[in-house]
Amino acid sequence: MISELRRRAYLSAMQVASWLPRVELPFAAPSRAELLQPPEPELEVAPVGSVPEPAAAPAPVQQPAARPAIEVPRPTSAAKVFAKPEAKPEPEQAPAVEAKPVAPPPRFALQLLRAGDCALLVELATGEPFQSRDPSYLLLKDLLRAAGLPDAPQQVGDGSPIRWPLLARGNMDQGPDAARDYVQGVLAGQLEAEPCRCLWLIGLPAVRFAGEADEEAYCRELQVEGLGAAWALPSLELLQDEPERKADVWRAMRRIMPRWKASV
Repeated sequence: MISELRRRAYLSAMQVASWLPRVELPFAAPSRAELLQPPEPELEVAPVGSVPEPAAAPAPVQQPAARPAIEVPRPTSAAKVFAKPEAKPEPEQAPAVEAKPVAPPPRFALQLLRAGDCALLVELATGEPFQSRDPSYLLLKDLLRAAGLPDAPQQVGDGSPIRWPLLARGNMDQGPDAARDYVQGVLAGQLEAEPCRCLWLIGLPAVRFAGEADEEAYCRELQVEGLGAAWALPSLELLQDEPERKADVWRAMRRIMPRWKASV
């Protein structure tokens, strides 16, 4: 058996406006009794003054002809199985391009000093300016004496270290390229005000962001556009940890020394 709503839906689909069931249908809406009663015969009214004719015997009331029964399709126990539409193959998507990880901004502090006719850009391992008794500062004084330069280097400008990154927050580009442009810009301004014969780059950050080189350039002379001649050296801390490097520094110094010796 089917519900009344579904039964009406079937009849509407078959364009059946009215119908009578052969048996009582479960779940069907109750029938209205007045629709099942036969219609009453109409009475003729005689005109006034006329002689009424003897009433004829009433004709037998004809019952309305029964409408042909309409078979309503009912779902059987074996439900029709509809085949699932074949799944369309998904279009091939282009392989996702992995986003390159964004490298954190480099962090360093550099001190710009002056010794005779040489400028020194020195890495500050602690991020703070040198103190007179720092082992790194004492080693720097030894290098300057060996080079024939004054062993009391002077601070340039206000003596503030060149630090990177500039900002702790914000959308400003603080990657390696921006750091290089910043360091070279500060050096170019200082050297334009007071030129030098040779720029010492001491430590990897100084070599990388001022000389555009790496540790392979240690103990070599570089020509940096806008800055002139430069000499790349390991950091003072690295020379203390690996004293054998001092021999390479001394040999390179003897080759490069004529650059500033002529003015001494």
